[in-house]
Amino acid sequence: MTSTSFDYKRMFDLTGRVALVVGAGSGIGEASAHGLAAHNANVICADVNLANAERVANDIRTAGGQAHAIEMDMRSADGIASSLRDVVAIDVLVSTPSINVRKPLLDISDDEFDRVIALNLKGTFMLMRHVARGMAERGRGSIIVFSSIRNEVVEPGQGVYAATKAGVRQMCRALASELGTKGVRVNVIAPGVVETPLTAQIRNDQTWYDAYAKKGALGRWAQPHEMAGMVVYLASDASSYATGGLFYVDGGWTAQDGRFMPPL
Repeated sequence: MTSTSFDYKRMFDLTGRVALVVGAGSGIGEASAHGLAAHNANVICADVNLANAERVANDIRTAGGQAHAIEMDMRSADGIASSLRDVVAIDVLVSTPSINVRKPLLDISDDEFDRVIALNLKGTFMLMRHVARGMAERGRGSIIVFSSIRNEVVEPGQGVYAATKAGVRQMCRALASELGTKGVRVNVIAPGVVETPLTAQIRNDQTWYDAYAKKGALGRWAQPHEMAGMVVYLASDASSYATGGLFYVDGGWTAQDGRFMPPL
């Protein structure tokens, strides 16, 4: 195919593709589901809270898109398999769920450590393992996993969370390497501070909120919909040669060292 014969107008068109969005009931997952549906994907809205997933699916259908909801707890391999038993094929997987325990490492209990690992790292592993098998058999697919700026930069109280996000990054790179020749792409998105239910504790503390807003080059927090563009890009043919990548959508957080403007 030559540059002139490629249909650039359809680069982001997801018509005919089934997209599974896990964590679609709120925040980044909800925005991702809407973004994919707006580009004609048939979206499966999965969430541990079925009522929230159904609300999002209904909103998508009301807007003219295709969507339905399923309940899924990605902490259980059997639960993942049961939730997807009637799903024939998945073309796009978006995984967003995470939890955090904000404590110094020396104060974190074994149970708290296990709880964060069980969802953020092991849950992501089990979800990818289940979905990627079918993709590899069919010879196509795009897996998109949300990590965080904490895969690279940390602060007090984020040790275990950061470890899971770094682990997800490397696990996705390995899967991208293993499945590339089978037509399956695997990429990671690392957001900065986004106004979601996960960050409610920070947003409710004005000093904390302002400090985070000032850290990034744009000087503000992100809204969930600002993550959807990267999701659509990685799900579509526009990113057909992108795999094993880490894509920062962090408002310049990791690009600069503070916001002090030196007298140049």
